[in-house]
Amino acid sequence: MKHTHTETDLPIENQYPKLVRDNIPVMIERDGKTATTHIAGEEEYVSFLLAKLVEEATELKNAVDSDHRQEEIADVREVLGAIQAALGFSEDELREVQASKLAERGGFAGRIILDLKPE
Repeated sequence: MKHTHTETDLPIENQYPKLVRDNIPVMIERDGKTATTHIAGEEEYVSFLLAKLVEEATELKNAVDSDHRQEEIADVREVLGAIQAALGFSEDELREVQASKLAERGGFAGRIILDLKPE
């Protein structure tokens, strides 16, 4: 399934340096521009992945139609998968933590909004 990339111009997208997908430098060069890059070390990589997660979540929050939301959810999942791999968490470990939190605190299916900070 081919998708179309939705162009947005959010300030968070235009902050450099930033982590980009592996093929982006080639695409930039193909457009006749120069891609100035470096390969991140482990700590820098995790830091930039976390910043990328905020960027993608911001794009998702600002998406206005179903196709764009689907694209941004896919991006968030891609970044989460990279964070998971970089930190060495297995899928089973994360499912266990997720199930434990779900059992103890519930999920979000109830759509409950806490209107005021509890005092």
